[in-house]
Amino acid sequence: MSRLLEVRGLSVSYGKVEALRDVSIGLDKGQIVTIIGPNGAGKTTMLAALMGLLPSRGHVAYEGRDLAGVDIEDRVADGLCIVPETRELFGDMSVADNLLLGAYLQRHDREHVKRSFEIVYERFPRLKERRAQLASTLSGGERQMLALGRALMSKPRLLMLDEPSLGLAPLIVREIFRIISSLRELGVSILLVEQNARAALETADYGYVLETGEVSLQGPASDLLNDPRVTATYLGGAA
Repeated sequence: MSRLLEVRGLSVSYGKVEALRDVSIGLDKGQIVTIIGPNGAGKTTMLAALMGLLPSRGHVAYEGRDLAGVDIEDRVADGLCIVPETRELFGDMSVADNLLLGAYLQRHDREHVKRSFEIVYERFPRLKERRAQLASTLSGGERQMLALGRALMSKPRLLMLDEPSLGLAPLIVREIFRIISSLRELGVSILLVEQNARAALETADYGYVLETGEVSLQGPASDLLNDPRVTATYLGGAA
């Protein structure tokens, strides 16, 4: 069986500066794979390249299909979805209308849209409570929930999350990661970019450490959690 995502030799340059150099990663169906590393390592760049937002070199295959020349809308239609670090919500629109935008490509299938709302409100009861509120009035945690919910409305098979815990209180971070872990029940695979290395590795099946544009370590997430190099650099020196 082919992997859901297979990336080989991915490289991205900004002018003469190489942001990614020969990066190879993979992800199987049903997996949560995390990419950890310091600021400026190229993690966000990698997600943007996989989504087709940046020109890149190398081979990217999704469900065995080479994505070279496939535009962003077609990638979304095929089940790729990204939740950016900035969340990109429409503050002057209601929670429900923000969610509806996520189902744009399925808008003619009313039954799918209805079922998607039911799934999102079941996962995020707070969004159901606030469905008539403007997105701009939500707390940071609620905005992240809305960004995740909107992504689920697009019927993703591979969900790419960029720093979902950024700026959130510890209690909310735990809730967000609990929700992320539960998304597998919906048949969603996840590629998770996250600076909270401990939470990411405790949630993921497999992990990669990206440093200065290159993969420096990889392995089962539980192994990386106990790797002295990861512990010293990313987990505060405590096992």
